[in-house]
Amino acid sequence: MSYQLPDLSRPLALPFDSIIDVRSPDEFAEDHVPGAISLPVLDNEERAEVGTIYKQESPFKARKVGAALLSLNAARHLQGPLAEKDGAWKPLVYCWRGGQRSGAFTTILKQVGWRADVLAGGYQGYRRAVVAQLYENELPFRFVLIDGNTGTAKTEILHLVAARGGQVLDLEGLANHRGSVLGPRPGGQPSQKMLESRLVAALAELDPARPVLVEAESSKVGDLLVPPAIWALMRAAPRVRMQASVADRARYLARAYADICADPEELKRILSLLVRLQGYERVDGWKRLVDARDFETLALELITLHYDSRYAKSRSSAGEPAERMEITLDSDGLERAADGVLDAVRRLRG
Repeated sequence: MSYQLPDLSRPLALPFDSIIDVRSPDEFAEDHVPGAISLPVLDNEERAEVGTIYKQESPFKARKVGAALLSLNAARHLQGPLAEKDGAWKPLVYCWRGGQRSGAFTTILKQVGWRADVLAGGYQGYRRAVVAQLYENELPFRFVLIDGNTGTAKTEILHLVAARGGQVLDLEGLANHRGSVLGPRPGGQPSQKMLESRLVAALAELDPARPVLVEAESSKVGDLLVPPAIWALMRAAPRVRMQASVADRARYLARAYADICADPEELKRILSLLVRLQGYERVDGWKRLVDARDFETLALELITLHYDSRYAKSRSSAGEPAERMEITLDSDGLERAADGVLDAVRRLRG
């Protein structure tokens, strides 16, 4: 009997000691069941080789070659990462469809004496459950958006709200991007599928009876799409808008984006992406500010000449915010802003 994947709307607590993904490293890197470890029975090149044989020669030969490679890789796993597992170890194994790769490896593990099982439907079954939740179903949450122009510390305020016990969904953190042209973070963004796995896992930890604070975003965070079920909640959500002076926002941006400012050549490369919107002359001026290390002036010009007008355009259909908060962006001001957001949420619930 294969193990049936439980409902993903609750935290994934499986009755196994380990979840083993035996797909290729490339498949694992794109997305995998949360908490899984990668023990591929065919590496990227081997999987491609077996697939080519299957299509161009014969399925029988492909299975024979695949079985030989799988046996060699299984032996390496048994002698390596699994060498210290005791007899009580209980793993769950999956591949693409819960078929040959996971079935063969599970048979080997059972022959050793471990209580191994196969995930029914494999990764495909898991992926179908993720898609159903984010693309086909309605989510049972009520969102409240923290809104505000670039440089109003929305992400930092969101984290301060979470530290106070507020319930939050950090889209930028899950997507590893700050949501603007200057938003790339070290490590790059995950795949779209990986983002969706992270979202489902994060949603499973939330209480539907309590409001969820989310930073106001467009329908994309960097290069990744906000899935429809989440986007629908965001579009219907009341907004609490942060407002701060332009000078304060410029100072804050220069601090918050210090990691990008530390690499002037990369910053200038990113600014080049704005040529189609701002023209060569203006972008060249911004690059000179980078060379002069005048990051506050750069931030001020980006705010006034680029970001604010684009935010105004994107907000034109969003309607008026439910609450407005005038804030300062020093540490004490941000603490007060987090308290104010929680007070606003209580008023909105009432």
